[in-house]
Amino acid sequence: MTINSINTLDTPSLLLDMAVLEKNLDEISQIAKYNQINWRPHIKTHKSIKITKMQLERGACGITVAKLEEAEMMAKAGVRDILIAYPLSSPQKLERLISLAKQAEITIAIDSIAQAKLVNQAFSNTSPLTVWIKVNSGLNRCGVEVEEVKELATEMKQLPNLHLNGIFTHAGHSYAATSLEQIKDIAHSEAKVVLESAKICEQAGFTILHRSIGSTPTFKYGAEINGITEIRPGNAAFYDMCQVGLGVATPSQCALTILASIVSVKKDRLILDTGSKALSLDQGAHGNKNVIGFGKVLNHPEITIARLSEEHAIATVSEETTLSLTDKVQIIPNHACVVANLFDEYHLHRNGTIIDTWSVDARGKMK
Repeated sequence: MTINSINTLDTPSLLLDMAVLEKNLDEISQIAKYNQINWRPHIKTHKSIKITKMQLERGACGITVAKLEEAEMMAKAGVRDILIAYPLSSPQKLERLISLAKQAEITIAIDSIAQAKLVNQAFSNTSPLTVWIKVNSGLNRCGVEVEEVKELATEMKQLPNLHLNGIFTHAGHSYAATSLEQIKDIAHSEAKVVLESAKICEQAGFTILHRSIGSTPTFKYGAEINGITEIRPGNAAFYDMCQVGLGVATPSQCALTILASIVSVKKDRLILDTGSKALSLDQGAHGNKNVIGFGKVLNHPEITIARLSEEHAIATVSEETTLSLTDKVQIIPNHACVVANLFDEYHLHRNGTIIDTWSVDARGKMK
């Protein structure tokens, strides 16, 4: 065993296959360029300044974040175009937003008249803030309905401190799809909602430059739809077993794995040192449990991680296995975004040889 082999690491450790990551990022970049649209990756998946810079070097026009704290950190690192895809309205956050908007080109989500008025009031003594209306395309989380867009846009004409120039949505309900055909249908519905909303806003007198869609399952299909100007996939940088379960990726496209050790061997089970604090309890997203177990153990189809406690992964064995006490395995997580947030650092490797260690910079940035 070479001294810089991944198998020399203590466990659990978070591994990042650089060749796979680079291939995934190149593919997204090529899709955006082929369709002549922008790419604004969501960094909540990797939470890494260095991976963000890899995306920008490949042509990303800016980034998407979920939280204000993520935006603050990325602006400090030199990122200049940031969409906060979250409806901010509390006094504490708006005060921070005013400061942040002096450091970078910031856009935030608006999804109600009440929120729009609060943001407009907060920015009364500074430059207008760029905002995009978030519309609901079926996830039924944040976002206005299409039939509410006209009222919101009409009201925003009276709010001089807001500069509306974009419409966006997130088709997270695509994670509950049961076929690729259904995912394609969701992508078309996602785009339709954005395009209809943009038309309504333009009829109200706004110039809508940005018609943006997200969701890793749908972005390849939505990118092809005339009128869409931007894609915002996040998970597609890494992929994971949820994406494999949906049929939009294969295990070979999954860049992130967790290195685990066998810590106990019993007659009917193996115990690994990767409990819910390393793998998370996710088995799907937004209503669809599309994976078996709590991660895929590479090269060991006889092993199923059947349950988790905080520090233990309990695996069943369907047939004879070569694994024994202290052996190490790699596990593809079900949900890479959550798992990345559970570790302090990535161990980068090529073909199992460690080449670097990068921080998960935005780990725990939730405010």
